[in-house]
Amino acid sequence: MKIKVITIVVSLLCMLTACKKEKEKAILPIEKSNTQESTTEKKQPFIWEGANVYFMLTDRFKNGDPENDQVLDRAKKTGKLRGFEGGDIKGITQKIEEGYFDDLGINVIWFTPVVEQIHDSVDEGTGNTYAYHGYWPKDWTQIDPNYGTYNDLKQLVEVAHNKGIRILFDVVLNHTGPVSEKDPVWPEKWARTTPQCTYKDYETAVTCTLVENLPDIKTESNEEVDLPEALVNKWKTEGRLEIELAELDIFFTKTGLKRSPKNYIIKWLTDYVRELGIDGYRVDTVKHVEEGVWNVLAKQAKLAFAEWKSKNPNKILDDNEFYMLGELYGYGIDGKRYYDFGDRKVDYFANGFDNLINFQFKYDASQKNYEQLFSKYSKIMNTNLIGKSVMNYISSHDDGQPYDKDRSKTYESATKLLLTPGISQIYYGDETARSLIIEDTKGDATLRSNMNWDVIDSTKTKKLLTHWQKLGKFRKDHPAIGAGKHKITSESPYTFSRSYNKNGVLDKVLIGLDQPIGQKTLKINGLFSEGTTLVDAYSGTESTVSKDSISINSNFDIVLLAPKK
Repeated sequence: MKIKVITIVVSLLCMLTACKKEKEKAILPIEKSNTQESTTEKKQPFIWEGANVYFMLTDRFKNGDPENDQVLDRAKKTGKLRGFEGGDIKGITQKIEEGYFDDLGINVIWFTPVVEQIHDSVDEGTGNTYAYHGYWPKDWTQIDPNYGTYNDLKQLVEVAHNKGIRILFDVVLNHTGPVSEKDPVWPEKWARTTPQCTYKDYETAVTCTLVENLPDIKTESNEEVDLPEALVNKWKTEGRLEIELAELDIFFTKTGLKRSPKNYIIKWLTDYVRELGIDGYRVDTVKHVEEGVWNVLAKQAKLAFAEWKSKNPNKILDDNEFYMLGELYGYGIDGKRYYDFGDRKVDYFANGFDNLINFQFKYDASQKNYEQLFSKYSKIMNTNLIGKSVMNYISSHDDGQPYDKDRSKTYESATKLLLTPGISQIYYGDETARSLIIEDTKGDATLRSNMNWDVIDSTKTKKLLTHWQKLGKFRKDHPAIGAGKHKITSESPYTFSRSYNKNGVLDKVLIGLDQPIGQKTLKINGLFSEGTTLVDAYSGTESTVSKDSISINSNFDIVLLAPKK
């Protein structure tokens, strides 16, 4: 009887596939261009630990389709920068196609969540606020119309992959969006509305709501629950109830997982991996969910990624597994592999995660010189965090005290961020000095202004952007920078090497900072053999190793050396 039921469900899926996610038009395949081959051929393989990530608020980066600006009657007057501004998925895709990210040396893009958000606004004491940021989910199975369509997302992923760029999909599993007149509370078996977290210990940081009116999914529950009536009615109105129910039947039969709240959401999140080939997750609010849940998410995402690869052999970029990056608020690289709740230490690296965002970098970058910063991070990466990594940043969407809030150290920011071991995360506008201080905003809205495309062609911005581009492309071309071992070769002028030698991949670079303008000589210390021709990626100058040294004549105080290809 069970086999017969499964057969019927599979047949139903085949009949209804055309209406999956995208109802108004068919999803057309994108022909694979030669771009991917040209960007990856004869270059070092992609290594996550040395990645260069670009992160943007989907709604604030670029408006690629003005027709989706006014939808769902989100028209209430809001606090400044607390409504939808028009940025969307198509806008990101356009900048990928234009080569903006290629020029910056970006090989991973992370954008804020694009699943359907609550429809109404709420007042958090900052004026009406809509879910422009993407962290107030209403329906995990649908793309929010303000961001675009499922087909837009499919297009973005394929265009990025054709450029050799991976996609980190931002996921929320901890909570639903706030309750409003248009957005009813989820059933009691699904979510709690009290108590609010007090962060005194493990329980008061996990089994609670982050803030008032942000229902907390009962991720600890293994009780099987029915779908929320409001969600069922929504799917029925949208004409896709049967396909969603059929898919759920197949998922739970195949995995053997219980129909608990967390497992429903895990199914919905892994669909994007299974169907689109998403390369990794950036996971929101990691410490507010039981660590075992992340193991389940990671396992199912890896299986989904393998399934996508098996069905799309011509679109596979490499043999990397699915990647898990976590936002464990407050985690710093000095915390080794553990986060301390006071009454419990949890190793999230042992619970599904390959990488955690490093909230400590801004302090280290402020307090340490280049050598202190680089050597510290290299040592930790090659001892406590072997096989794992951290992601460093100088500014973000919710850090009110960034490294360079007034944008007075924009060149130093790039140099420290892009040359420090670990993954680098550029927040949109770091490279163009987008202001992080916006008058009349409240709270984190000041960090979330529209991308400053209006100044991109100014002489000042072009000069700064060029600095970010040169460092970024060198980092992209050389995994040794983020994933290799650091070694100082000269204190003054400051020179160091990075070397990477794993799994048949060998990469070595020599970098000089605070060098004299004009003629300069850098010690090689045996890194490259006599007669090797090296190219300075910053100036474009070539020179040959002689007597264990190399001489470069350039008008810059930075030297980025690697063998000529």
